[in-house]
Amino acid sequence: MSPAKKRTRTYDPAKTRAAVLAQFGNVREAVRGLTPEQLAGPTRLGDWTVRVLAGHLTMALEAVSRGLDKDEPTGQPRLALLDWPFATAPRADEVDDDVHALAAAEPDLDALCERTLARFTERLPGAPDGRLLVTRVGVMTLADYLVTRTVELVVHTDDLNAAVPGLDVPYDRQALAACTRLLADALAAKAPGASTEVRVPPYAVVQCVEGPRHTRGTPPNVVETDPLTWIRLATGRMEWKAALDEAKAGASGERADLGGLLPLMR
Repeated sequence: MSPAKKRTRTYDPAKTRAAVLAQFGNVREAVRGLTPEQLAGPTRLGDWTVRVLAGHLTMALEAVSRGLDKDEPTGQPRLALLDWPFATAPRADEVDDDVHALAAAEPDLDALCERTLARFTERLPGAPDGRLLVTRVGVMTLADYLVTRTVELVVHTDDLNAAVPGLDVPYDRQALAACTRLLADALAAKAPGASTEVRVPPYAVVQCVEGPRHTRGTPPNVVETDPLTWIRLATGRMEWKAALDEAKAGASGERADLGGLLPLMR
């Protein structure tokens, strides 16, 4: 079944807008205090330095502003929110080229963050939630595209925290919730069914994987983990076996092995 044909969870657009702004604010405040040595340090994202990674986070907002700068597209098919996680991989090389070009062109990271935030806060308030944008992967509504921005911001905030010991950039609760839910729903779209229950408290519970449908009582196949571990699993930051070995995730039942379904995106 195509993800677009599955029932899509609804998100409160006002809360999503606030979450995107809050999480970008958390990142901006944290990177503002990094030393040149810390900014030059490596990350777990290939040859991206911390400064390159921080620059990439500005692209999450600038993509919205750039979309709003353009005329609203007409006559083009829309990309459903649940299709987005599966549409990003083919654009990875393009993103890599763009982020390195941005880092070379913008040596003043704080000025870049300030300008990005100013454009975003100027363009966003007057834009309706149903406004269509041309994004890197297709045409999406503004409301849906902003949900994807929570994934970009939360996932790469985790990358920043992993790269800089002691940094500990906080996660906005609503941003973390939206990111967790979208990636959980993406799993259910990739492996439709109702034999396995995946729990990511306190934000998401989904049923997935073909097999006998569970109706009541304790499900025979259960996976449970915390939000950040789930996000790392879904985006390839952590291997399924490692999560089990380190007791970061629990799995019970013969259909509770998600190793063959993960990651969902990188």
